[in-house]
Amino acid sequence: MKNYKKLTAGLASLVAIASLAACGGVKSGDTVASGNTITIGTTDQITSVDPAGSYDNGSYAVQIQIFPFLYAQDYNTSELSPDIAADDGTWSDDGTEFTVKLKSGIKFANGHDLTSSDVKFSFDRIKKIDDANGPSSLLANIESVEAPDDTTVVFKAAVKNDVTLKQVLSSPAGPIVDEEVFDADKLTDADTIVKEKPFAGPYSLTAFKINETASYTKNADYKGLTPAKNDAVQVTYFKNASNLKLNVQQGKVDVAYRSLTPTDVESLSKDSKVKVVKGPGGEERLLSFNFKIQPYGESQPDADAAKAKAVRQAIANLIDREELSTKVYKGTYTPLYSFIPDGLAGHSDTLKEAYGDGSGKPSAEKAAKVLKDAGVPTPVDLKLQYNNDHYGSSSADEYAAIKNQLEADGLFKVDLQSTEWTQYNKERNVTDDSDGSYPVYQLGWFPDYSDPDNYLSPFFREGNFVNNGYSSKQVNDLIVQQAGEQDATKREDLLKQIQELETEDLSTLPLLQGAQVAVTGSDVKGVVLDASFRFRYASVTK
Repeated sequence: MKNYKKLTAGLASLVAIASLAACGGVKSGDTVASGNTITIGTTDQITSVDPAGSYDNGSYAVQIQIFPFLYAQDYNTSELSPDIAADDGTWSDDGTEFTVKLKSGIKFANGHDLTSSDVKFSFDRIKKIDDANGPSSLLANIESVEAPDDTTVVFKAAVKNDVTLKQVLSSPAGPIVDEEVFDADKLTDADTIVKEKPFAGPYSLTAFKINETASYTKNADYKGLTPAKNDAVQVTYFKNASNLKLNVQQGKVDVAYRSLTPTDVESLSKDSKVKVVKGPGGEERLLSFNFKIQPYGESQPDADAAKAKAVRQAIANLIDREELSTKVYKGTYTPLYSFIPDGLAGHSDTLKEAYGDGSGKPSAEKAAKVLKDAGVPTPVDLKLQYNNDHYGSSSADEYAAIKNQLEADGLFKVDLQSTEWTQYNKERNVTDDSDGSYPVYQLGWFPDYSDPDNYLSPFFREGNFVNNGYSSKQVNDLIVQQAGEQDATKREDLLKQIQELETEDLSTLPLLQGAQVAVTGSDVKGVVLDASFRFRYASVTK
């Protein structure tokens, strides 16, 4: 469902320490397989196995197991390391080209050679296909990719010395695919992918039924960073968290990952038959506003930009994050008043200062005033949409609480509706052919990597994944500028400036920040919820 490398040195160390403390660390060079099949349960939903057609956590959870990357997160550090790259890459003297050498002799599971031509093909097709649900927005700073020989790749950068480029190469836009199997200008279906075996990651995908089951076997020829320590993995996709909880309690799955309810996690933490594993945070829950069809939006018959902004700001004044955190999520998510989460450079509680009572509590008085000053009659009719299967079953309680918060003082009349994920992920988008279907709607964000830009570019840059009709040249230019700023202090100033502008515009409204959680059987080891905010199966044994 999803750019940057720089944390401050101290924060990077803290993230790494948190990751290792939660999971005990893993020696990435240890390739001894356990001989066991690992069973994993999840409620996440898959959009596409093809990397060009998805930008969501459920799909990426498949892709990181089967496709290689130039760079990936080492289990034992917060820094990136070469995966199928042979080196750390080098910048040209003028900062416009980044050159990567590949390891030699890499092959896909089908026997095809993996060369620099496949790497160029992989990035080119994502930009060419430009799927509405895909990760093409992450490649905005890459002008072109060249393959001068079989083991050399040259990225021509739109931003000099782009501090985010290697992070992008490790992101959902970074899987390397087989150009002899994948279509260059359209998505390749899952059946073809399984049949043709274009895999060069830690595993091969041997059987797949979307959002039901996925079977993986160890790729013994994998030459990357994280060789599998188990022989096989079987993943089952559950329709609801209660069944997932029951299966991990009964030992029918070895690992339950995304998304147990807060009540389930609290209950399981007291069960001696299982272990609760926590990792570094970074996940966000937020509201998105469709600038075309929200009240007074650009496509509405009574379109009025000032009134539309007043509606967004009134909502911001009425949200009680603390209530959502304590009553719905029992502290597993905490209030978020910044576009960049706590723990990353540039975090600033601009939303707390600007809205509500100034200390984090809601203010109906301020909400009423902003609507009155803009000439907006009340109650405002508001259609609010959420998803109950992709963002967790607690979403129903979360959005019932938000509805109550907005209606409590008579300023809004909310029509609350829910849609299943496959339909939801299409209908929320503003495209050339559609203004989207949801005036105000739920979004969640599971970061691509631990850098503050990854909470800005995917949301506010031209061609962003939110696709909610929002555009700001000033914000866009500042995001581009900070990506090339190598001075940490100057970059942090730019990050804060961007957030101040977004606090005024409110194209999205951050609500909550959460940590990663998995529940395992008592005999399961090596579950690493690392600083890249991903769960890779290769380290798990029992």
